[in-house]
Amino acid sequence: MTSDLLRIYMQDHYAGSAAGAELAKRAASNNADSELGTVLDRIAAEVEEDRDSLRRIMDEYGASPDPVKNMAAWGIEKAGRFKPNGRLLSYSPLSRVVELEGLVIGITGKLGLWRSLAETLGPHYAGEDLAELAERAEAQRQTLEPYRLAAAREAFAATVQGS
Repeated sequence: MTSDLLRIYMQDHYAGSAAGAELAKRAASNNADSELGTVLDRIAAEVEEDRDSLRRIMDEYGASPDPVKNMAAWGIEKAGRFKPNGRLLSYSPLSRVVELEGLVIGITGKLGLWRSLAETLGPHYAGEDLAELAERAEAQRQTLEPYRLAAAREAFAATVQGS
């Protein structure tokens, strides 16, 4: 039973990482030619690397990704693109806020994953340094937070001033 729970936990995070990777790439593309775009390009690459690390851990543990969960996560990320953003067909300041918040939420979940796996499997598993992966997730979160707050200020400044 316990091994089933850990397998399911890793499968869920692996599926979530697919959505996170897509979101990171989309956010980087939407903010290309800016400092934020450069930061998001790096984070998108790191998210892919982290996903590969999780896959190696899963392989060592004897767990494989769940194709149904992966497809559902992919579909949810794609459907999220159709969320109203205050503009009919274009990117808006609200789009940036929502993308950055989604990334911060996903990275926070990934941080929890690495810490939980370190607690459960030990600090090193399948050639992965789980503490180092957790530190990278924390660094990603801290890197994005000022951009998230700036995006919120930009998106909502007129609303607050107009109150």
